[in-house]
Amino acid sequence: MKKSLLSIALTSLLATTTVVSTQASATGIEGLSANIGAVSQYIFRGIEQTSTASASAGLDYELGNFSVGTWAADVEDGLEIDFYGSYGNELDNGFGYSLGFTTYQYTGDFDTQYNEINLGASYKFLSIAYSIGTWEVEAGDDQDYDFLSITAEYEGFYATYGTWGDEFDGDYIELGFGTEIASFDVGVAVIANSKELNGGQADESLVFSIGKSF
Repeated sequence: MKKSLLSIALTSLLATTTVVSTQASATGIEGLSANIGAVSQYIFRGIEQTSTASASAGLDYELGNFSVGTWAADVEDGLEIDFYGSYGNELDNGFGYSLGFTTYQYTGDFDTQYNEINLGASYKFLSIAYSIGTWEVEAGDDQDYDFLSITAEYEGFYATYGTWGDEFDGDYIELGFGTEIASFDVGVAVIANSKELNGGQADESLVFSIGKSF
């Protein structure tokens, strides 16, 4: 389960609250943008989605402080396809906030479906993201979960701590750096997750990412 643009590191920026701004893009339609990207390994909120590289692509439309979009990624056994919308704003004092919704859909047998309400807040170099969701379990009872992450960022470097709650359990730490090289967004991140997120044994991963927005 994942929705993100590959602007710094694919696994991190989901936790960062950004303020929407309408502008012309390479698509030629004001407010409409596209993105493509790839990661050496797809890890979302500390949970491994693929053991190999994964490619992704997405479309976003922004109108004032509102935005909607879709994003798809290879998850080895099919595709993950996300749909999302949000409202975001930044006050004169620099405090930013957002409210949104994300649904995660899958082709193949990788997973079923997740639906989330997403809340975010940011001030200067700190951002907080909180999500409340439901996992629709096939042939079983649905499971509720929540997810909280705190991210600090400075000149391309960032650190994220994320933790799952309710009927899910586990946490992780991610340290990374992202920058732009020849109009491409590139990043590297080290992700250390708890045993609850990795089949009973804690693990560390090194992830490289590259992406481009149009």
